[in-house]
Amino acid sequence: MLTAIVGINWGDEGKGRMVDLLSEEQDIVVRYQGGNNAGHTVVNHLGKFILNLLPSGILREEVVCVMGNGMVIDIEHLAGEVKRLTDAGVKITPENLKISDKAQICMPYHVALDRMEEQRLKDKKFGSTGRGISPVYGDKYMKKGIRMGDLLHPEYLESRLKDIVDFKSLTVEKVYGAEKLSYEAILGWLKTYGDIFKPFICDTSLYLDKAMKEGKRVMLEAQLGALRDIDFGIYPYTSSSSTIAAYGPVGAGIPNYKIDLSIGIMKAYSSCVGEGPFTVEMWGDEAEALREAGGEYGAATGRPRRVGAFDAVASRYGVRAQGADMLALTKMDVLSYLDQIPVCTAYEIDGEKTYDFPTGEALNKAKPVIEYMPGWKCDISGVRTFEDLPEAARNYVLKLEELSGCTIKYVSVGAERDAYIER
Repeated sequence: MLTAIVGINWGDEGKGRMVDLLSEEQDIVVRYQGGNNAGHTVVNHLGKFILNLLPSGILREEVVCVMGNGMVIDIEHLAGEVKRLTDAGVKITPENLKISDKAQICMPYHVALDRMEEQRLKDKKFGSTGRGISPVYGDKYMKKGIRMGDLLHPEYLESRLKDIVDFKSLTVEKVYGAEKLSYEAILGWLKTYGDIFKPFICDTSLYLDKAMKEGKRVMLEAQLGALRDIDFGIYPYTSSSSTIAAYGPVGAGIPNYKIDLSIGIMKAYSSCVGEGPFTVEMWGDEAEALREAGGEYGAATGRPRRVGAFDAVASRYGVRAQGADMLALTKMDVLSYLDQIPVCTAYEIDGEKTYDFPTGEALNKAKPVIEYMPGWKCDISGVRTFEDLPEAARNYVLKLEELSGCTIKYVSVGAERDAYIER
């Protein structure tokens, strides 16, 4: 059984919370793309954890976690993340964490180049997290990357690294006017942090293929959402990888298998980190109230997230892009303070109403068509059945289900592991 947990919107929908919940029924959880440019926040009996690289299933001792070939891994960041978790009592060993030998290493010069380019762009920047994601994916496709498996072959690594550092130094010096890269310093960085993870590196493709043949239950965990996908997102304000479910088997290392179940994660309102068009964006006191109620600050960067009404146009598009079979609606409890809840049901572009998600300049021109639904004005965090929700809350769920065109199976009413309703 191959299940994908994917984001319907711009990311930050609460995928980590749902992976943590649903991983109880899984044998293996695989992160299949992205790096440490976003985070999954999980709350359980051990505390609150922000996971940037590790699959959210790492918080269940009986689950094996895999970092797939589609990922880009900053091994220094990963070392810090592992230490924080192990210090909190989470077990992380080569038995329950396996890292693909084909995953790319996000190098220090990738981080430096990312930040230098954002500085060069100034007010035209893309809103990068500055974690080196775009440069490392660029190098992957230019065949200038270092892979995790290279750490297991020191002589090959040193030879390849020398050529790459010479190449990258040309960009650093000639384009950005910075100092030439130090081969010795970068090699030292690779040895310092790479040695930690050598026991974890293996052919995860072979491992997962065997697991699938044995009938194991495998969950694919995405980072970010459909609207940040490199092809189907709000290009060029996207991530540099494919965030959609269809890429999951490829990024996990088992392209010979098809997804059996795609579960889309969709927030009860909208949030967005970074630059780019965000049609439903709120401003001023209205935005600040929703941001504070939802704790909407980036898990990777701490940046205040942009917030807005639920966007039915974007969500329908996300459901289609993700091939979602069912949805989990998160952060319903956050809206409990509102007398009326805004919902964007359509866009208006050049005076014409549309229900289809546009791209490019048309999206930049889009204005939201807003309808309001009655709020429920009470705490719902202790509710565990759909029937026990206030009528206004039930109606809100049913309206979002209708607008998104997909069944809402789960409703999250709090951050804790058991704070959800299964319909």
